[in-house]
Amino acid sequence: MTTDDVLLRSDSDRVRTLILNRPKAYNSLTVELKERLLAELRDASADPGVRAIVLTGAGKAFCAGQDLKEHIGLLEAGDDAPLRTVTEHYNPIVRAIVEAPKPVIAAVNGPAAGAGAAFAYAADLRIAAASANFLMAFANVGLGPDSGASWTLQRLIGYGRAAELMLLARPVDSAEALRIGLVGEVVADEDLAARAQDLAAKLAGGPTAAYAKIKGTLTAAAESTLEEALAEEDAAQTALGATTDHHEAVAAFVAKRKPDFIGS
Repeated sequence: MTTDDVLLRSDSDRVRTLILNRPKAYNSLTVELKERLLAELRDASADPGVRAIVLTGAGKAFCAGQDLKEHIGLLEAGDDAPLRTVTEHYNPIVRAIVEAPKPVIAAVNGPAAGAGAAFAYAADLRIAAASANFLMAFANVGLGPDSGASWTLQRLIGYGRAAELMLLARPVDSAEALRIGLVGEVVADEDLAARAQDLAAKLAGGPTAAYAKIKGTLTAAAESTLEEALAEEDAAQTALGATTDHHEAVAAFVAKRKPDFIGS
């Protein structure tokens, strides 16, 4: 993999880092980049050696969303690829992030707009650089939200704020993002990569099977009744109670030592 690739991948401490790599175009999403990102997310989810995933961008931006130059060019050429991209690319990418059986951290290193912002919203944890900002500008181009933003954003910050940001296409800087709960942490630009890796490594050393169930129960509960949520929790606890990690955690507690989780 070379620096000319539209997406870079690296592994360290059981953490897979995926870097959107079109810095001159603010990491805007071409068909090639979307296909690569989807493939890499699926590969990271399936790889037992990967126990946490970091998604970030190269250069000064996280992701500016759809590459409009390619979009317009394809439309003018009569290619219907732009009309299929939500179905073929954006929806599967968001599912791959949300349904990954391991934690996904968005390290938002700069501006995140449109689908790029939505990818960050879909992650389990979001860390932002001080220079980061978020923008839902779909209305400015006569479109509605995609990439799951209608589902994820209001769950993060509430319906009222989500509607405001989408209807007014109002940008949110990192300080406001932290205040309203859009991100969990803001750090200096130069500290972002190291902080994201530290957090991901900590998660990678944790009970991965439990993390997968935590993600699953939270997602299910967002659409369920109390009784359904209780049943989902019951099933998860029953399954997790039989895992090696649970038995190791109990043994470590009794022995007053740090548990050694293997992720199963």
